[in-house]
Order: sequence, then C-alpha cells, then structure tokens
Amino acid sequence: MSDACRAELLAIGSEILLGQIHNAHARFISAELAKHGLYVYHHVAVGDNEARIQAAYQTAVTRSNVVIVTGGLGPTVDDLTKEALAAFLARKLVLSNEALAQLETYFAHRQRKMPEENRKQAYCIEGGELIPNPNGTAPGQYIFAKNVHFFLLPGPPLEMQPMLRDYVLPKLLDVFGGSQALVSRILHFCGIGESDVDEQVRDLTASANPTVAPLAGEGEMLLRITATAGSEEAAKAKIAPIEADIRRRFGSYIYGVDDDTLPTVVGRMLEEQRATIGVAESCTGGMLAAMFTDIPGSSAYFLGGIVAYDNHVKEALLGVPANVLETKGAVSEETAKAMAEGVRSRLQSTYGIGITGIAGPGGGTADKPVGLVFVAVADASGTEVFRLQYRVSRQQVRLRTCKQALWRLLNRMQQHAPEIGNSP
Repeated sequence: MSDACRAELLAIGSEILLGQIHNAHARFISAELAKHGLYVYHHVAVGDNEARIQAAYQTAVTRSNVVIVTGGLGPTVDDLTKEALAAFLARKLVLSNEALAQLETYFAHRQRKMPEENRKQAYCIEGGELIPNPNGTAPGQYIFAKNVHFFLLPGPPLEMQPMLRDYVLPKLLDVFGGSQALVSRILHFCGIGESDVDEQVRDLTASANPTVAPLAGEGEMLLRITATAGSEEAAKAKIAPIEADIRRRFGSYIYGVDDDTLPTVVGRMLEEQRATIGVAESCTGGMLAAMFTDIPGSSAYFLGGIVAYDNHVKEALLGVPANVLETKGAVSEETAKAMAEGVRSRLQSTYGIGITGIAGPGGGTADKPVGLVFVAVADASGTEVFRLQYRVSRQQVRLRTCKQALWRLLNRMQQHAPEIGNSP
C-alpha cells in the first residue's frame, strides 16, 4: 500500500474557461473519491492548448500522486490530452489494435463506417493501459509515471462516470487501500447570521477530526461536520456528539440537514399538519410560489398565489383597503398584513403569506429605503408582520425575502400548529 491519496482533477476544454459549460465533473469525482476516504486536493481547468496542458501536468506532479484528467480525448485536432501527456512524459503514441478493434465494432453496431479521423482515438501512450469505454468512442488510459497515477477519461458524463466507478476507483483502492471512510453531515441554519454562528463554534472549528466548517448560503448558512474513520458507521459515531452539541447551542435556528431546503421542510410540515398555504407577492414577483411548486407533490398543500404588483390589484384581488394604500403606502406593515389575510381568505387556505417591499435599485425614499421589505404570515390565530432591511442586489433582496417568509412560516407552524383543516 502506498502513501495517502493526494488527487488532482484536471478538466480540459476551452469551453469551461469561457463559461460555456459548467465543470460538473469536479464535484462528481470529488464526491465519489470521498466516499472511499480518497482525497482530492486540487481542481484545475485548462484550455485546449498543448503547451498549457503540459504545464498543468508539470505543476500536478510536484504536489499530487493521482491526476484524473477529463476531456480532450476526442477525434478532432483540438483534442490534445494524451498528446500533451505523451510529450510531457517523453513517450511515444502507438496504435493499439485493441482500441482500434473496439472503435470499429462501435461503428459497425451502428451500421456506419468509421471516419478516418476517429483512428486518432486508437493511439495510446506507450506503456499505458486502456480503460474500456462501453458508451463511446474514446477509450480512457492509465499510466503510472513520475510516481504519479495518471487517469485519462473522456468528457461526456455518461461515458466518464461509469469508467470512474468501474475502473478508476477499484484501481485507486487497490493502490491506496480503502480503510478510511469520509462522512459529512450538513446542518442548515436560518434566522441567524454566519458571523454569529462562526463566533459560537470556534472551539469546534479548531477540531481536526471531526472538522466543522461554516458554509455561506444566500439568506441562510450551513455548518458541515466531516469525520474520517475505519468505517462509515464509526465516522457517523464521531459526528453524532458534535451535531448534538451544535443543536444545543442553536436550537430552533437549525431547520434541516443534508439535502433539506426551506421549501422542502416547510412542505413536509404542511403535509404533516394537513394544512394549506396561499401567497400574495409584490416585490418577489412569484418567486415564493415558484419555490413551492418546484417541489413534486406540492399540490397537496400549495393552493395558489397572487402576484399583486399594482395597487389596483392589491385592492381588487386581495381586499387591501384603499385608505391603507393611500395613507400607509404599498410598502408598509399594514399592506403586508392585509395581503396575507386577503390571500388566505380568498383561497381558503390555512396559512397566508403577504410580501411587499422595494427590491431596487431605484424607488427608495428616506423613510422607505431600497431593500425595505415587509413579510406577513397569517393563520386563524392572527397575523405577524416582520420588517426586513437589506443592502444587497435586487435579486438578492427577492431571494432572501422568500427564504425569510418560509422561515417565519416554519416558526409559526411550529409554535401555533392549528387544528387539522383549520381554514377561514
């Protein structure tokens, strides 16, 4: 068994650097390796330029003992991954009869003649080992040189992913062993700032195993607890007391774990209560309704929404009194309250949410600056209104407001659970 795995991921393709495609490979490969206690230390992206690819290899061998390369194995002249590695290692590219036969079979099964340019894909680095690709024309390659394990994989995810699982991971586990399991637990917070959480967990973030790391989110924050141990169960056992300690410190600010989101957690509680929700939105323009309806099965509790941007719509569809709009204004505590109560009454829902504010960048005044938002939550026991003030972009105001609305609704459901089926 060798030293611990220090992997580097190298994504080849100018389209990544131009922002035309997202480098999703980095996340997938990192997650797959982490499941087996194999660690990725670096993510790198390089364009389709042989000299720059060689330079990336040179950097990689100084710091990593595993280099997993994706992309650049196609048949065109700008596919240069293996050519650059061959030049870097001072090795020849030689025709592989095995790879050529696989290519010819691939095209024969599709009743097509193999284009001559695809012959390029049958050339392999001298001393390397083929990685079979049952789903495409580009075979992968494994080469051990300069004390580094190089794995060359094609770019298309449906080709790369099974090759990683079926060949690369078994090879790495054979070389480095798989005795260490890495497990993470993510706690989701809302209603408290990242700096407040960070200040109260500094003793935990100093720990080496498990580690505790704060993660920023838009309108919320997360804490990731990660442990390594001889098995998944042992790693989870290390995480459990740390999670319990964090829950004691922060209580109701923690709304979910791992893949939870505010909309999914709120939706589950609405279903558990057999309750329903209706929303009335002004500055968020239907974003909150979209958050609910993005969830499959939300029709069980989400009755509908009204986007009431204009005052006439607020008055006609939601019943906001004209004198409230005239004396208090569209952006006011009173208007938000009337919107929440109005949508609840109109839709006969258990809960109603009303949102009104100034998302910006213009439209603010000294009394009502840009970023001022009122969120109201109504149910049979009454209505609460929350004043929010942001100093962020228009899109951030809208997104954070929707999350705050969900958070306030969640708190109200937890504290004032109505009787089943309670509607206006």
